[in-house]
Amino acid sequence: MSTSLTPYIEPWLRGTHADVPAAGRAVLHALDLALDDLTKWTEGLSDAEIHAQPLGLTSIAFHLRHIARSTDRILTYAEGGQLSPEQLAMLKSEQGGEGAQETLAELLAEVEISFENAAERIRVLASADLDTFRGVGRKQLPTSIGGALIHVADHTQRHVGQVVTTAKVLRALRS
Repeated sequence: MSTSLTPYIEPWLRGTHADVPAAGRAVLHALDLALDDLTKWTEGLSDAEIHAQPLGLTSIAFHLRHIARSTDRILTYAEGGQLSPEQLAMLKSEQGGEGAQETLAELLAEVEISFENAAERIRVLASADLDTFRGVGRKQLPTSIGGALIHVADHTQRHVGQVVTTAKVLRALRS
């Protein structure tokens, strides 16, 4: 993150991931931006606040779990695989519920580890033929390697936006 002395430079302007083909590089930059935004907008929130559902909004904790775990699932499809029993169990646990009280630090670490693992997978996939067919789920709904890669980026950013909105509501409710 930036300080008052160092202006913030968005990931796509940092010159990073230059060894990755453009589509994959864009996905990696989207994940970098997501982590920057998640860190910035959750800073100062309490562990209780991230599990709260202000005004009926979905909790930040859910979004953080979902971002981390859905990235793995979407990349599994991009690689031509189907979800494992472990991935399906993790999907079912995303809502949290009674007793799910991870700290903000734990959830951000889960996202960071997920993105680190995803980066290696994205680097491999970015060199493939992005038009290669991939089937999603039991029904084998049609997409491609490129479609799945781009969905990692847009799906992640959608949930980051929801985290930002919920964080703003939580701060406003403090007053």
